[in-house]
Order: sequence, then C-alpha cells, then structure tokens
Amino acid sequence: MHLRTRLKHLALTGAALAVVTASLPGAAAADSGGRDRHPSDRGLSAVIRYTEYGIPHIVAKDYADLGFGTGWAQAADQVCVLADGFLTVNGERSRHFGPDAAPDGSLSSATTNLSSDLYFRGVKDAGTVEELLATPAPAGPSRDLKELMRGWAAGYNAWLRKNRITDPACADADWVRPVTALDVARRGFAVSVLGGQGRAVDGITAARPPAIAPPSAAVPDPEDAAGAARELFAPENATMGSNAVAFSGATTANGRGLLLGNPHYPWQGGRRFWQSQQTIPGELNVSGASLLGTAVVNIGFNDKVAWSHTVATGVPLNLHQLALVPGDPTAYLVDGKPERMTPRAVTVAVKDGAPVTRTQWWTRYGPVVGGLGAQLPLPWTATTAYALNDPNAANLRGSDTALGFGRARSTQDIADTLARTQGLPWVNTIAADSAGHSLFAQSQVLPRITDELAARCSTPLGRATYPASGVAVLDGSRSDCALGSDPDAVQPGVFGPARMPVLRDTPYVENSNDSAWLANADRPLTGYERIFGTVATPRSLRTRGGIEDVAAMADRGGLTVADLQRQQFADWAPAGDLAAADAAKACASVLPEDPEVCRVIGDWDRTVNTDSRGALLFDRFWRKFTGTVKPADQWLVPFSAADPVRTPHTLNTGTPGFAQALKDAAAELRAAGIALDAPLGAHQFVVRNGERIPVSGGTEALGIWNKTEPVWNAAGGGYVEVAHGTSHVQAVGWDGSRCPVARTLLSYSQSSNPASPHYSDQTRLFSDGRWVTSRFCEKDILRSPALKVEVVRG
Repeated sequence: MHLRTRLKHLALTGAALAVVTASLPGAAAADSGGRDRHPSDRGLSAVIRYTEYGIPHIVAKDYADLGFGTGWAQAADQVCVLADGFLTVNGERSRHFGPDAAPDGSLSSATTNLSSDLYFRGVKDAGTVEELLATPAPAGPSRDLKELMRGWAAGYNAWLRKNRITDPACADADWVRPVTALDVARRGFAVSVLGGQGRAVDGITAARPPAIAPPSAAVPDPEDAAGAARELFAPENATMGSNAVAFSGATTANGRGLLLGNPHYPWQGGRRFWQSQQTIPGELNVSGASLLGTAVVNIGFNDKVAWSHTVATGVPLNLHQLALVPGDPTAYLVDGKPERMTPRAVTVAVKDGAPVTRTQWWTRYGPVVGGLGAQLPLPWTATTAYALNDPNAANLRGSDTALGFGRARSTQDIADTLARTQGLPWVNTIAADSAGHSLFAQSQVLPRITDELAARCSTPLGRATYPASGVAVLDGSRSDCALGSDPDAVQPGVFGPARMPVLRDTPYVENSNDSAWLANADRPLTGYERIFGTVATPRSLRTRGGIEDVAAMADRGGLTVADLQRQQFADWAPAGDLAAADAAKACASVLPEDPEVCRVIGDWDRTVNTDSRGALLFDRFWRKFTGTVKPADQWLVPFSAADPVRTPHTLNTGTPGFAQALKDAAAELRAAGIALDAPLGAHQFVVRNGERIPVSGGTEALGIWNKTEPVWNAAGGGYVEVAHGTSHVQAVGWDGSRCPVARTLLSYSQSSNPASPHYSDQTRLFSDGRWVTSRFCEKDILRSPALKVEVVRG
C-alpha cells in the first residue's frame, strides 16, 4: 500500500494497527482551566506515532498540519520549558517571577529578569519580528515556514486545552498560556541574535547618556579590551559547542558517506534539543533534533543526506564608535553632520511593584551598548558612545535553512540551501550523503568586515580587539567606513556565499569549534577574513584529539556506522596522553611526601569512562593547572603552525603552578571524602527521580570528544549535575536500501517532566554507552514494540 494511502487509512479508521494504544483527541484528558479556544487550529490535524523512548513520528498532509503535530508533541514533553521561553520573548518574566531573579540563559545573556524583559519588550514594541515576517522571501521567511509556525502555535494551544499539566514546574501556573505564530517567530528571532544583541542584553538595557559634562577620559584600555574580547569569544568559554565529522565514500566500507554529529548544548532549560521525525508524504521526510520552540528539524538526516552543526568562530557582531556632538551625548556626527539617536522608552510590569520604564537609544548602526558583558565595559561618555551592529537582527531565515536541509538529496543540495537562504547565525555545517560526498561550510550571517575595512576604519580600540578576537570597532563618524554588500548576499551588510570557507569531498571534514583552518589537516583552509576565525594559531585539545582520531580512521578506511559509535564513546583524554606520564614522573620530586598521588596518576588509563580510576584526580589537577598557569608556560615545546596537531607538547613540570595544582587537587578530594582512585562514575553523576546515573565524558580542558561540563559540589559527592555537554548525537550512514542506517542518542532524554516515562530513559542509555536504533522507514516504525498512535486534531 502506498505510504499516503496507508496513513490516511490509519488516521481515518485506526484499524490498520492492532497495537494502537493512544487515545484520540476526543478521549484525551479534560480541558484544563477553561483556556480559550482559538479558531486558527480548526481543520488542522496530524498523526503522531510514538516509538521507543518517546520519539514521535509526525505525519501530516501539509506544512500547517505538520507544525500542528510538532507543536502538540513538543508541548506534551516540554510544556513548562516552552511556556517559560514564551514569557521571556514577550518580556513578562518580571511580572511573574520578580525583576531580580535570573532567566535560564537559553534565549539571551541577560543576568536578570528585568534586563531580559526590557530587551524583549523593546523588540516587541518596535514590531521588529512583524517587520521581518512581512519581508518577502528569500530575505524574509518562506510561506512554508510561516505555515509551520502557524500550525506549531495551534498544536501547542490544542494540547494545552485538552491535557492536564503534570510537570510540577508549571502545574496550575497562571503563566502557561496559549501562544500565537508571532510568539513562535519571536522565539526564532531570539535564537538568531544569541551571538549578537542577545550577547549584549545587559549592555543595551543599561546604557545611559551621561550628564552634560566636560569630555571624560574614561575610555577602554585597548590591551585590556583585547584580552576581554578574546576571552568573551573563546570557544572554550562557551556554554555551547560541538563536534562533527563527515567521511567521504573514499574512506567507507561501501563507498557511501558517514556522519557523526555530537553537539554540546545545555542539559537544562530552553536550549535543549528534542527528537522527532517529520513527514509530509511526497514532500518531506526528515528525522533528527529540534531546538525547543522551533517547528523544524535543526540537526538530522533523511534517506539521502545527513548534517550536523558546530558553533563557529565567526563573530556575528561588530561595534561602531560614535563621536558625539559636543554638549549633546544623544547626538553623533557622521561626516561632520549631526544625527540624533532614537529613544525607545520601554515599560515592564513587575511583580509586587510599580512598572519600570527605561529608555534604550538606537542609532543608524543599532543600539547603543554600555558593554559586552561585565568583562568588556564600553562607557558612554560626553564624547564617545558605542553602537552594536547585529545583522542577524534582520534574519528570520534560520528555520528555512533547516527546512531546505530536510528536503535535500545531496551535499550539493545542502550547499545550495545555504547559498539560497543564508540563514545560519552562529554555526558551521558538516554533511555527508549516500553518494559518498562530504561537505564543510562556514556559512554564517556575519557583518561584512573585511580585513581591508578593519585596517582602514578601526579605531584605536578596534586595532586591538579585531586581531585578538575578530570583534571590529569601526569609526562611526565616517560614512566611508560603512559595511559594504556582496552581490550574492541576501541582505545588505553581510558576506555573500562566495566569501564563505567551504571544503568538499575530502576524505574527512571535522570541526570541534575551532576555525575552518583545519577542517581537514591535509587541506588547510585559508584566505578568509579575520572575522571568520584565525589561521595558523593553536588549536584546542579537543580539536587536536578529534583530528588525530578521525584522520586515523580515514587512513584505516573500511568505515561503518559502528566505527562512529566507537568514536563517540571512546572517552579518550588527549590531555592525559600529552601530560599524565610527565606529571606522574615529576610527581615524586615535587610531592615526595604523597606517593599515592603519583601512583594514581601513573596508573590512570587516560580515559574518562565511568569506571576509570584516576580520571577524577587528573581532572581536578588539570583544571587547576590550566586555570592558574598561562598557556605559554604550560608546555616546553611551543606551538608550531607547521605541526599544529601535535604541538604544543611536553608538560612544563618546572613551573611552580604544577606542584601546587597537584597538592590542591589531592587535598580537595580528600577533604570531600573521595578516594584519589575512585571510579569516575561514582562521583560524576546526575540524579533523576532519586536514581543516581553515572555520566562519562570530561571537560573542554581535557579535550574530550564526549564533552561533559559537570557542576562540582564537593559536599554533594563530586560532580552532581551536568551543565552542558553531549546532547543529541547521531551516527548516520547508508547501505543502498531506502532506509538510512542511523543510531541516535539524546543524553538528557525527551522530557523535562519528572512524571514522564521519558524523563531519564535515554540518560541511562547514555550512561551505559548504548544507542537508539532509529526507526526511519515505515516498516520499522510499524514494527516498534512500543508503538503508540495518536491522531490529533484542532
């Protein structure tokens, strides 16, 4: 029977499957709380088939219905997290939770609810997202995407009407309310500007013009600012990262491509992934992971192509230094002519208090900003102010990029989608296809800052920050310093596709959040502008270890999906390979009174598996060593651009920080009652419904592929939670059939609700290094022993 006919039969009669256990919407739990019905969902419907681990396979006849099923299913798993995010983008956190509490950080860098609300309420008052929605494609979102968002909102609302919330995080909360397609778009906007305006929310909302006063000398020190900018944009300091590798058919057992995607994202809050399969028969059939609140699969695969993303080094913002009109700090000069800033008064409702009104100040370049985080203050003086340019504030195309990927049939289609939509704000793309092709592309929406423009127009501050970090500070008083446009760019002031670093059909392409330079170590990418990232600079230990691993795999050849699975959970620690032997050898001379420390480090097997002994001691030592000793002083053999994967090396055990780090690590564990050779999993774990689940992996500093950034709590027994790290993993290949060979894993599981059976089921798999066999083809979905079918209607 044809897929479309079979699904229609299933939806209409329910008789095609004896294992149907789901209730139809009419038999669902009673409507909760008399929530308003919305006519926008009338006539919308979808079939949702759940397989093992609560993974929904959503089938619909068009994009609005597909969005409906997706919104319904996301609400079922994540309603409290989603509702919290919609409060954020509507600027209503202070009203419900108070102004001083902190958001979860998933949708901006705001440190308080008030700061978050002032920013997002300002976006709402300005009609920014409405304007983007009204922009014709390709600069604006496509009709298909608008239909998906409309359906998603209707599906979310329908689930709210027909189900009782059991998650204690928001059960009976008055802030869980219906949403609109505009709310869904606002959430997409927040994700788009995470690397730009979203990084500077506190600086935007706190910027105040100074009182009229004599010119002030309070200007940022260029050297300090360069260091702060470098730290601010350093991949190792980010709460998001990723690894991904694509192998071409030249390296595989059957001549087809392979892809391993391993994004590192937060384990809690609104930036979690959620798994699904989305199908419109004859139009779209894609499986993978979506960021919560989005209606598309962001990272995934279909029967012909697979892709993943890694957070890129391109800097998606720049600053313009403004020369202010003497005596008027809210006016600035361009080519000697004054221009007035535009004030935007924003009012926010506050719990148990009077509304708060603040004024934001906008220029031709963007908002005036008082700093980029606490590390990089940009004081607004009587003579100088700084405006932030974020081209992604005009970009609502990211989900169109993902939608194009879902429909792609090859890596060439992936590249064509990137060129057509130009929607990705802060990630690289790594892809493989069933014909054996591989692709790396750093296709980002970046300010069009060429090295020539930076050399000609940087202020003294910019001459320090741009080489150090890629953050350009341009002279805003000169119109000839405005950002130009590329003829192939979809919006003004950004780079076009022809300027992007791209590498095709090499044996492997790999990225672990360093620049594009060593996507393949044998074919270094060069010639791109500094704003994209660096060339011929030291790589992270995660990059170095990853390249060593995947290059050896490519050289060995004959690769299969099983090889990708082994790579994911090898849990080898590059820092251990480089430093543990030297540390153990020198330990006896610097800690003669404590031979146990030396023995444990010497006996450690250089892995961070849950049963690894010595890993915990080395981890605590390494964090202290790298946190106190400057990078240039950590190694005896320095970095060489001629040998970037193997240098620097040879631990500098002569630096005073070495002995102190060993002593402090041992003392810390003993004070916490932890044996120096305790197995890692006994003290690196998460607790879910009272169950302690050991977690493997290790920190960025150790260079672990299976990255885990756990939260240390000595009083609680060690690392007692994971802040961010390995999230949605997929290992994908093809065998010539119509069904991809795919293994997936969602480390923190599908649902945030402790009452859900899918609150920690995949977390236990992750702990054991086990995988989910993806059910992509219809025959495999129907054979699932856990199959549950819901026909959902508005």
